[in-house]
Amino acid sequence: MRILVTGGVRSGKSRHAESLLAAAPSVAYVAPGPTLEEEPDPDWAARLASHQARRPQRWRTVESRDLAGALVEGLAAGDAVMVDCLGTWLTGVMDSRGLWEATSEEATAAVSALVDDAVEVLGRQSGDVVLVTNEVGLGVVPAHRSGRLFRDLLGLVNQRLAEACDEVHLVIAGRVLKL
Repeated sequence: MRILVTGGVRSGKSRHAESLLAAAPSVAYVAPGPTLEEEPDPDWAARLASHQARRPQRWRTVESRDLAGALVEGLAAGDAVMVDCLGTWLTGVMDSRGLWEATSEEATAAVSALVDDAVEVLGRQSGDVVLVTNEVGLGVVPAHRSGRLFRDLLGLVNQRLAEACDEVHLVIAGRVLKL
């Protein structure tokens, strides 16, 4: 099973994704934001703690911005994998690679290469994967260059990974629509 779960901020998409993997014997929860050893961030630490508190103890947290590598690691270990969230992953990629100042073409090429790697892993590794993302069409995006660049790149990420998944679930106000 490969599922992309999308929705707006605070839509319930993470809880829905967690429910999809509730029966899995082991889950690698990939937190693709700043790794706390490298970049201490109290807000990110609180978010991770909140998610860990409500998840089953058998789930393990993997902090990594290497999306393809985290998928390989989790699936190779026999875990189901949940990535929460691709918007956070993209922000980290843009920060670490200086893509906020890059041209649209340069940023698209860099992000596309990383998505290609993740799609390739999804195509060759077996196991359950649930990817959580923000639906950029439902959110307020600042009307400046960086906002538009982020929106366009996350739209690209969402479309490419949706193509690699078996299902896409849209979550609005806690309600799920299977697309």
